[in-house]
Amino acid sequence: MIASARSRWIALGALLWVVSLAGTPAEAHAVLVRSSPSHREVLGRGPEQVQLWFNERLEPAYSTVSVWNEAGGQVDGHDVTVGPDDPKRLSVSLPARGPGVFTVKYRVLSVDGHVVDSQFTFTVRRP
Repeated sequence: MIASARSRWIALGALLWVVSLAGTPAEAHAVLVRSSPSHREVLGRGPEQVQLWFNERLEPAYSTVSVWNEAGGQVDGHDVTVGPDDPKRLSVSLPARGPGVFTVKYRVLSVDGHVVDSQFTFTVRRP
């Protein structure tokens, strides 16, 4: 009887351990997979747009990206879009800019309801 109860406790503990490792879809959130330009990239000329790709579909109405110069001014085209052909891609145009360090700020809501808010920089060097 004691060995049987002990076996059940061991089995229950093992089951709880396996369940804790598995996680659930509700714990997922949009993760930035890649970007163009990429974090800390140094470019010879400014890009025409900034594009971000995530591992999950984004909610277009609640996902945004912006580009800021060193003086703290927003320099993008204010035309954020989630790709109609790729709901995991977020982009904004970037009118011609001179050299400097630029900060890309993004806040996205994935379809599972989780918000991710982050930023990264890239540099456009002098010709």
